[in-house]
Amino acid sequence: MLFILAATCFCQASVGCVRRRMTVRTNPPGAMVSVDNQVIGASPASTPFVYYGTREFRVEADGYRTETIRRRFNPPWYQWPGIDFVAETLWPGEIRDERIIDVTLVPKTLPASEEIIARADGLRQQSNSGIVTAPRQ
Repeated sequence: MLFILAATCFCQASVGCVRRRMTVRTNPPGAMVSVDNQVIGASPASTPFVYYGTREFRVEADGYRTETIRRRFNPPWYQWPGIDFVAETLWPGEIRDERIIDVTLVPKTLPASEEIIARADGLRQQSNSGIVTAPRQ
């Protein structure tokens, strides 16, 4: 009985795991961060992840241009097939995989009032002549 208890304790203590975490930091801090269209919070914002691959980060802040970044996370060597079983279940301890994404926000620039008036006049003329155009992004 004592042997079974000791073996159980040893197995519990020797169970490994891999902790994956991505952190988005912005300059200036406080921007809202979304990963794959899921809001994770204000920067610096962190969230765990399970799968490697391409992620889409969206960073929004008042007065700054919205940034959309696609970043590929390649798995480290200990997550290759075969080796991952050892790292996830047999390795005695915790392995951490931290990914940090730094984003520098660019202030929004407003177009000159003459440019806005010229665009409005152009749209007005197109509307009067029956031409329909898609709005500018």
